[in-house]
Amino acid sequence: MDSKPLIRAASSVIALAAVLVAPPSVSAAEGQATSDTVPERVRVEPSPQLQVNAVSVRAYLDPDETSLAVAEIERGRLLTILEQRGEWFRVQVAPDPTKAAWVLRKEGDYGEPTVDVLPIRGIPRLASEDMGTGQEPDAQEGRYRPGNVPRKVVTLPPVDPDQLRPPEANLPRESVPIPDRWRLMQALGFKFPWYDPYNQNELKGDIPIKSLGEDVFFNLGLISDNLAEFRKIPTPVSQTTSFDSGSTDIFGNPHQNILATTLIASFGLIKGNTTYKPPEWEFRFTPVLNFNRVEAREAGALRADPLDCSGTHGGSVGDPGGSGEGDVASNAVLRAKNRCRRRDDFIGIQELFFDYHLRNVSDRYDFDSIRVGIQPFTSDFRGFLFQDLPFGVRLFGNRDNNRWQYNVGWFRRLEKDTNSGLNDTFRRWRNDDTFVVNAYRQDWPLTGFTSQATILHNRNNEQYQYVDKNGFVQRPAQVGSVASTSSPYHVTYVGYSGDGHLSFLWPRLRLNLSTSTYLAVGKQDFNAIAGRETDVLGFFHASEVSRDFSWVRLRGSFLYSSGDRNPADGRATGFDAIFENPQFAGADTSYWIRQNIPLIGGGGIALSGRNGVIPSLRTSKEQGQSNFVNPGLVLLGAGADFDVSPQVRVITNINHLNFDNVGSLEYLRVQNLTSNESGWDFSAGVQWRPYYNQNVIINASAAVLKAGDGLKQLFGDGRHDVLYTGLINAIFAF
Repeated sequence: MDSKPLIRAASSVIALAAVLVAPPSVSAAEGQATSDTVPERVRVEPSPQLQVNAVSVRAYLDPDETSLAVAEIERGRLLTILEQRGEWFRVQVAPDPTKAAWVLRKEGDYGEPTVDVLPIRGIPRLASEDMGTGQEPDAQEGRYRPGNVPRKVVTLPPVDPDQLRPPEANLPRESVPIPDRWRLMQALGFKFPWYDPYNQNELKGDIPIKSLGEDVFFNLGLISDNLAEFRKIPTPVSQTTSFDSGSTDIFGNPHQNILATTLIASFGLIKGNTTYKPPEWEFRFTPVLNFNRVEAREAGALRADPLDCSGTHGGSVGDPGGSGEGDVASNAVLRAKNRCRRRDDFIGIQELFFDYHLRNVSDRYDFDSIRVGIQPFTSDFRGFLFQDLPFGVRLFGNRDNNRWQYNVGWFRRLEKDTNSGLNDTFRRWRNDDTFVVNAYRQDWPLTGFTSQATILHNRNNEQYQYVDKNGFVQRPAQVGSVASTSSPYHVTYVGYSGDGHLSFLWPRLRLNLSTSTYLAVGKQDFNAIAGRETDVLGFFHASEVSRDFSWVRLRGSFLYSSGDRNPADGRATGFDAIFENPQFAGADTSYWIRQNIPLIGGGGIALSGRNGVIPSLRTSKEQGQSNFVNPGLVLLGAGADFDVSPQVRVITNINHLNFDNVGSLEYLRVQNLTSNESGWDFSAGVQWRPYYNQNVIINASAAVLKAGDGLKQLFGDGRHDVLYTGLINAIFAF
């Protein structure tokens, strides 16, 4: 690198400093008399300088925007003005004053001028091209060659002698001790409101709590999740009463609507500098309050007692247990309103755990930690097998500079509140244990692809009857050979999951793959559908391939969940999850995944559960037991996500659904089904983030399930050939 320009610039600065601090010329006698007097500085008058206001402006060879652009200057830079012609300014763009260019002052994107003339003391200094600031013009022609990118102009702030003395030579570095490195901004006079999460805030873990220590942080999270949903869903007719005189003995009015508000408060206390290493410990407590209101057009849809439609849980219209006149009065009221409402509220504890950092095992802060309490856990990338908030003990950590991660844990499921789905910690915990060992490997077998291996054992020893708060029996399922108590089962899942980029097939395709495969092996002492002991052997696979095109992502989905061919042969070959919540094939926007479809006429079980994809024939996902005698599913889907703007995303999806095997459905319904087709699921949704972040999110979606021949045969009255749902969801977060 040529050091001559640097030497010249340094010499100029030293010479200027010498002039500024040198005393005026005096005689020898005067000099002797004033040797102890501090000389007066030479005052530098302000001179007009050009400051850039826009993000960047271009400097042209001539005062014409069609001429060659020779330089680009970024916001905040100061430039020495050599000449002005109207709104054009000739400025110095290199240490050599002969190298100048023209900058135009015009109106910016928001009405402000792109450059301003300011009175500044001192002369801006330009960094040398030797510092990598740009490219010199051709030496022979004296002009920039066509096709050259305008070089960046880097200026250094001017030195105002009235404010800053030149540095003294060979002085030791001066430093000032800072009593609180976290509150530098406040020490300078900046004050931020306590409710502002975008600046330093003690409530958001940005600044330690002084009273607790210099490395203890508090993090508060508040979320309001609000839902309004309407749906058309197959609904059975009560055996004792109905609103609609035209209802058949099986199928009733299918229209329902839901209003729900969930308030989440998360309190976290963290010790440690988490910028570059794991925290030393963390305590988190998350209580959740839910209000919900459901309305159905059929008696007995919301509570086991068809006359209990007063609105508040536990109440009833009239006196169902009293005289016949009370019963008649109740029926009259129900027919007049033509609907049944249920209102409920509940407070659940979704997180309550303590996380302790055991040790670091490398200088890159690979670590081992343990977490005890009610905590979130997801068994795979998309939540196919087990995604819940159980009580558990989990040992986790990483190795090899975070290329390996692992989990070893034991979890016990908690009872769920019937109407909100929240943890009900005040009821007896379920006798349902899950033991997990899994490991993740990044960049294997391909760079940019993460692989996961999982062994999970589910041990369910529930042997008692459980009735939910609405009066419905959840365990054991009231189907097939009904038993008075639940039946235990022990099932082991072995699986592989992967998520990442498929660069080896065709790098230019830029394909993404998310996949999960599980094999379920075990035994159930007594299966109500089979009416006997069963050996479990189920299989599951799901893959999603996607491709990004700028602001569009195209998706293709395939899912296979094995079904049981012969319920009575003692081999349960259907697959069922422990507690699924799949983010797949449209997820919440899909009718099949979002809605719970009851198997009317087949007992008190559901064909598919809410927020689940597997047709498991359980009473419910939250409170029922896994069932491996089910029809299984084959799903083939396609979808596209459109990031229309930074604020708006449009989600579309279409799925074709088929039962893998309808033997269990035929057995329960005592009906011959000639088709496995479930139908076509069409869905679309819009997500709007008005402030470009996650603080306010508005979701709206609609879905239609066009029944296939198999589903039509199950719900064959013609009213259920087309099922639909729509929702609006507003989320506000602090």
